[in-house]
Amino acid sequence: MTQTLEPATEAATRRLDAVIIGAGVAGLYQLHQLRGLGLDVLAIDAAGDVGGTWWWNTYPGARFDSEAYIYQYLFDEDLYKDWSWSQRFPGQEEIHRWMVYVADRLDLRRDISFSTYVTGAEWNDDTQRWTVRTDTGEVFDTQYFITCAGMLSAPLENVFEGQDTFEGPIFHTSRWPREQVDLDGKRVGVVGIGATGIQVIQTIVDRVADLTVFVRTPQYVLPMHNPAYDETDVTAYKDRFEELCEKLPNTFTGFEYDFEHAWADLTPDERLARLEDIYANGSLKLWLASFAEIFFDVDVSEEVSEFVRQKMRDRLQDPELIDLLVPTDYGFGTHRVPLETNYLEVYRREHVHAVGVRDNPVARIRPEGIELADGTVHELDVIILATGFDAGTGSLTRMDIRGRGGRSLTEDWGRDIRSMMGLAVHGYPNLLTTAIPLAPSAALCNMTTCLQQQTEWITGAIKHLQAQGKQVIEATAEGEEEWVLHHDETANATLISKTDSWYLGSNIEGKPRRVLSYTGGVGEYRRRTLAVAADGYPGFDIR
Repeated sequence: MTQTLEPATEAATRRLDAVIIGAGVAGLYQLHQLRGLGLDVLAIDAAGDVGGTWWWNTYPGARFDSEAYIYQYLFDEDLYKDWSWSQRFPGQEEIHRWMVYVADRLDLRRDISFSTYVTGAEWNDDTQRWTVRTDTGEVFDTQYFITCAGMLSAPLENVFEGQDTFEGPIFHTSRWPREQVDLDGKRVGVVGIGATGIQVIQTIVDRVADLTVFVRTPQYVLPMHNPAYDETDVTAYKDRFEELCEKLPNTFTGFEYDFEHAWADLTPDERLARLEDIYANGSLKLWLASFAEIFFDVDVSEEVSEFVRQKMRDRLQDPELIDLLVPTDYGFGTHRVPLETNYLEVYRREHVHAVGVRDNPVARIRPEGIELADGTVHELDVIILATGFDAGTGSLTRMDIRGRGGRSLTEDWGRDIRSMMGLAVHGYPNLLTTAIPLAPSAALCNMTTCLQQQTEWITGAIKHLQAQGKQVIEATAEGEEEWVLHHDETANATLISKTDSWYLGSNIEGKPRRVLSYTGGVGEYRRRTLAVAADGYPGFDIR
């Protein structure tokens, strides 16, 4: 039952025009834009520094799987060109240095509060403003409450019975300690083989004495080709700045490549040649720019899936490993596709053990290790949980966000996950959002492309209110419903909607089932949202 809260009575420590949650890719750019409108803005982040994902994810092997030269801000040519990447897919330390460079270059730190959690926010129907509370006891009175908390920022940490009894350390990848973790000569267990688990496994294998990988859902994987960049390479990608500005916002996924051929237009030999050529590219291109039909056509999906399966079989060689690690019950691309470096070969090493837990799941953590349902106990010194996130919704539902009449976002999304273009939610005036459900984010999207577009839309909406002398913008029930129907019609036409994964929230028991990310394409989403702005914001109540 929704609880109606009394208006906050304590004096706010500060009156603001906007509070932003997050100082990652979206939060930094949103802060920069709103300051440009002359607003008094504060960004609040639980991290100890800027970077969002790239501050938290310090686990071994963390790196880009978008090419570095497209995972950048494009609003300032000098900002883009004055930073040079060392390789195609850099690691976390270099990525974080880039985000520090951006924050310092734009002088953003003076308006960011670090190591601070937003615990709750309430819309005051009388004042038509938000009251935002933090774990430090601060209370902010603000006109706009803008969330840039990220699609994958609510980790699933306490997932097994008995975790507090384990005699060694347990680490979740997204909460990896900032101090050095000693894995040398240890018996290490890794739970989970999604993109993060794969990066960890391939990176630590040479350090540990014994590595046990608990495998539930096999993953299609693609090899990463990651050359170092010399001065010529850097000059070459910087010379493409104008081209990238034009291309990235308008492709299907916000990457530089896009679908070029229809499956039916090519002969079988031409299709195979194209798959081989793209596979050799060593990027996500096979997933995001081979044939669009892999997302819609069961027969095409199966043929491309079998192409990838055979590549994996050729590398694994061992029938038992093939049975455990090569997917057969869902199509290539309907889950997130990880890039890897010699990951499959790890399992052929003597000190590495792959343990299937789909039919014999982890039952509990014991003081000495991990116990499976059949009573088998794997003794370990260290446990690493690559167990994923409460994607899309978790970063906000873990706070206490209350809109008109005290309605609870946690309760609302607990019944049905809805939004207006992923930019607002009906019942929550002046709550403007990025990287939430029903917008392209995390799935099928180069995040910098999508987050730049979403924050620019929010800035444009606020600028529109300023010009009109208005104070409030809220998604209407009708506008939200129209977007939800469009989103669902688009998503339900894909094979993604028929496959259990975190894309649908299937990894969270009881979470309402809906494809979380918009699947109509980054370019199409951009066109639709810009059209709404150009038409005076139909689907929104502006007052």
